[in-house]
Amino acid sequence: MLVAHRTDNLPRGTICIEDIEIGMKRHLRKQVTDRDIELFAEVSTDHNPVHLDDAYAEDTIFEGRIAHGMLTAGLISAVIGEQLPGHGTVYLGQTLKFMAPVRPGDMVLAEVEVTDIDHAKRRVTMHTRCEVDGKNVLKGEAIVLAPSRKFD
Repeated sequence: MLVAHRTDNLPRGTICIEDIEIGMKRHLRKQVTDRDIELFAEVSTDHNPVHLDDAYAEDTIFEGRIAHGMLTAGLISAVIGEQLPGHGTVYLGQTLKFMAPVRPGDMVLAEVEVTDIDHAKRRVTMHTRCEVDGKNVLKGEAIVLAPSRKFD
């Protein structure tokens, strides 16, 4: 069973470039499940045993199974694609720094914050981060092409 705790997630939709302001933030929370990890392994074809095999993972530096880093990064994509700017957004780039592992059962907070806006090019730069229990597990920067009410 997929568990996607959305108790405090913000509304989905679109915020057009004309309405975006520096400092705007959006987030979601999601508990990463064993099923999420299994599905990500299938979709990505990344079957590294550190994600899927308890016995193998116990003997690694992580001392247990961890979620794929890109699964965690995908939560940032969800905030950008669903909330800020939202539907119609085109990803142009993303930097990522993985700071700590995410384990099955962890509740991840994924958050984006607008740091720069180029209205002429419809580009929005955002600080991106994920945390578990108040500890940063991922941070980076995203640049996206935001939707506009104007038709070019």
